Amino acid sequence: MSAINEIIRPEADGTISFGDHTTSQKRKISDFDAFGGLYSVKTHRELTRIEKNGALLLEAVPGASFHGFRVTEKSVAFAAEGAGGTQVTLGLEPETGYRVIVGGKNIGDVESNMSGKVTVSLELSGKPLDVRIEKN
Repeated sequence: MSAINEIIRPEADGTISFGDHTTSQKRKISDFDAFGGLYSVKTHRELTRIEKNGALLLEAVPGASFHGFRVTEKSVAFAAEGAGGTQVTLGLEPETGYRVIVGGKNIGDVESNMSGKVTVSLELSGKPLDVRIEKN
């Protein structure tokens, strides 16, 4: 796996992949139609941000590439790829408890704030790291 050259692409399994953590050039795409939603993506080495229908799905600082991103009623799952410490903020349900599983290990529970944001710190090493956020 690597950076997403198209900035965003739908996958055959119903997920999306997006982001390019390897470029210093700011890249963006708006109103990308996939799986019943309009996505907007901004990406470069310092930031990756994706919105669906105008609402934040995910923001990563510094930028990262995300593979197999899937949101269901009970979870968010993806593989993240980048370099070093990366802070990932997800837009989820307000004031809701979630379990965070990184690399197959439960790293603890978090609660989203009043606006539904949950922030997770990841240590990315250039290889995809599986992340799953499950509603308690």
